[in-house]
Amino acid sequence: MSYLTGAAWRKSSRSSSRVDCVEVATNLPGIVAVRDSKDREGATLFFASCRWDVFLDFAGVAR
Repeated sequence: MSYLTGAAWRKSSRSSSRVDCVEVATNLPGIVAVRDSKDREGATLFFASCRWDVFLDFAGVAR
């Protein structure tokens, strides 16, 4: 997917060395991409950056 070119994927620092996690890319213009770390070639979810911020606020995640 060309719109994922340059995506900087990262896992939560709380996941340590576990492989069953989600990864997020927050460096893409206007969107946040989310994928399963076990299936990096599988489906990717996309959120508008402003909606991702609302989700993090709702989840109580400090940024």
